[in-house]
Amino acid sequence: MADQLFGPSDPAADAGYRDPPARKGFFTDTSICIGCKACEVACKEWNAVPADGGMALTGNSYDNTVGLGASTWRHVAFIEQRAPETASVDLGMPAMTLPGAQTPADGRQPFRWLMESDVCKHCTRAGCLDVCPTGALFRTEFGTVVVQDDICNGCGYCIPACPYGVIERRDGPPGDPAVGIAQKCTLCYDRLKGDLEPACAKACPTKSIQFGDLEELHQRARERVDVLAAAGETNAQLYGHDPDDGVGGTGAFFLLLDRPEVYGLPPDPVVPTRHLPMMWRRAAVAAVGLLAGAAAAFAGERRR
Repeated sequence: MADQLFGPSDPAADAGYRDPPARKGFFTDTSICIGCKACEVACKEWNAVPADGGMALTGNSYDNTVGLGASTWRHVAFIEQRAPETASVDLGMPAMTLPGAQTPADGRQPFRWLMESDVCKHCTRAGCLDVCPTGALFRTEFGTVVVQDDICNGCGYCIPACPYGVIERRDGPPGDPAVGIAQKCTLCYDRLKGDLEPACAKACPTKSIQFGDLEELHQRARERVDVLAAAGETNAQLYGHDPDDGVGGTGAFFLLLDRPEVYGLPPDPVVPTRHLPMMWRRAAVAAVGLLAGAAAAFAGERRR
């Protein structure tokens, strides 16, 4: 088995699967997200994810779930921002010009909505998987990363190992078997094994969330960026598709219409375990130096 710390190009094959299927993933096109939250509902219903306080008003516009967590595996972010007067762009949706500028009647600065359905990235170099001491986190034959509830001991090592802040331990009432256990999106592993599309992608009415073979999704995404650029949306960019980034590329990547940090995403994510090989080499060099020094001191004592 290849070492996951080095970010294998084919995670399933390097995890020991023989002749695995094509790597599966998500391409989320934020330019056609309408913020309906059908993905959030479908995810909760299929995976029996408990309520997360999403009915409470937070004051963060319509974004009442705030962020990803143990009880929120899909999170629709709403970003309201000022837009230039010429921001109206046809993004290929019938009778829609999202995220076009809306000019108030009183002449104030126009604004636009940016909406994005966020999810676990299922990284090629998965820090959560690297640090799990029990094997509760494992790589599936589809290249995704899944938590096994019955093996997780709730140590929490995976939480700081995720550069996206995705995985958390679940809180809840006593008696819930998942309380204290690390939880996150499984990319509907049970549905994949039945040759079904994940619940969130199935429920998305605009096909903002697209599921399929990762290589084909990459090609589709590049073509979509070209379409948006030709329509005047020059800020359109892909996020998470680059195999040379700090996590080796992700199994869930995004088309964004502004900088990643505007959406609450790290602009340059790096898996913490990326530097472990270098750290071990330096530790080995230091150990050799200490042994050499001890041997020299011992030899000097004997000559006396």
